[in-house]
Amino acid sequence: MSDPFSVPVTVRGYETDVQGHLNQAVYLNYAEHARWALLHAAGIRQADLADRGVGPVALETTIRYRRELLAGDDVRVTCVFEWGLGKTFRIRQLIRTADGAVAAEIDAVGGLMDLKARKLLADPREHFKEMATDPGLFGL
Repeated sequence: MSDPFSVPVTVRGYETDVQGHLNQAVYLNYAEHARWALLHAAGIRQADLADRGVGPVALETTIRYRRELLAGDDVRVTCVFEWGLGKTFRIRQLIRTADGAVAAEIDAVGGLMDLKARKLLADPREHFKEMATDPGLFGL
């Protein structure tokens, strides 16, 4: 099995809270950044999604904070898609420190919405597979 897709991020001082650690909301930004980076690496641009009249939507997100992050910390944010048979998919993400420790676990449920009908598409896996130049990054 290959390593999951990941992107590097350095914690910036303005992202920290009064305790000096990464603000809880910023973990979501890091996760979102990694998801869009995976789509881009797989050959899917936001414009491609808009041209098709579809867009990814977040339906549920859970964050488990494991270790504080401080300004200047270098981390890697992973992103793994897990596909089922329905309208939704799971995205498992880890934020790891430079020494490999898990700072946070992020589990999300997403879907692919038809932007005109405002409804989830029946099989998002097939749509991502069709659009991607490298569907392997989605585990397809």
